[in-house]
Amino acid sequence: MTAITLLDGGMGQELVARAGGVATALWSTQALLDAPEIVADVHRDYANAGASVATTNSYALHRDRLRGGASNHYAKEGLALPNIEHQLQELLASALHAASVVKPGCRIAGSIGPLGASYRADLLPAHDEAVQLFAEIATHLAPGVDILLFETIPGLAAARAALEAGRKTDRQVWLAFTVDDENPTHLRSGEPLSEAAKIASGADACLINCSLPEVMPAALDVIKEAGIPFGAYANGFTGISEAFIKGEATVTDALKARTDLGPEAYAKHALAWVDQGATIVGGCCEVGPAHIKELHDQLIAAGHRII
Repeated sequence: MTAITLLDGGMGQELVARAGGVATALWSTQALLDAPEIVADVHRDYANAGASVATTNSYALHRDRLRGGASNHYAKEGLALPNIEHQLQELLASALHAASVVKPGCRIAGSIGPLGASYRADLLPAHDEAVQLFAEIATHLAPGVDILLFETIPGLAAARAALEAGRKTDRQVWLAFTVDDENPTHLRSGEPLSEAAKIASGADACLINCSLPEVMPAALDVIKEAGIPFGAYANGFTGISEAFIKGEATVTDALKARTDLGPEAYAKHALAWVDQGATIVGGCCEVGPAHIKELHDQLIAAGHRII
């Protein structure tokens, strides 16, 4: 019997499905403003499916994402919201409140996404500025969470900054890296995942996220060398398009959900990661409550214990 931490699944795609409309660059942020009760409902559904960790809807809550004008990576395509940087603390509080509905049954992980844009290591500011920006979010989330989860880390410099920022708090720090779907022993930046594992050895857990489930085994073989708890939570996209990476299209326009990755198929992948030694599993984009329920049930049937 292995004690497994079962993460929840994707938040953004669930919000699009439930709230309707088009997935803009900051659609999950818009939900905190317009429909926080739907965010809370998603958290409840994942908890009812058996997840033992609720991940706050704060992935995109960074000053550079909320700021209008040319400094916003998405602004050139007209995808950004109006300048709502002044609402950062209000939005973080809303994300924490929405996740709190699953207490005390679940631990809370404070999601901190990448600076600039997902998958773009080249948009990271200089180290000291990156640490400051990450730390601002981390210190605001820390009182309301058990874990600080830095997600979709695309490069080594971002990992160093995230770890330094997280260590300014007294919460566990988990680093989740996104790898190249064509070369999963390397980060999206092209840098070796083995170097990321060395950085992650100073964290409390090392994960791979927002990459194809098929590439996770190769990546897990690398990050287990960090010598700390490790795991994975994959996305359900057919792939990450160049148009999306460059900020030229929204999720709705550029990223397509797979039709061959239902709950049973996804659980089969995740059980294989557990067989490799992973003790933290869950789902990312396009992995919903039904997937987590199936994964929970299969873990229990295999004799594992959810913690």
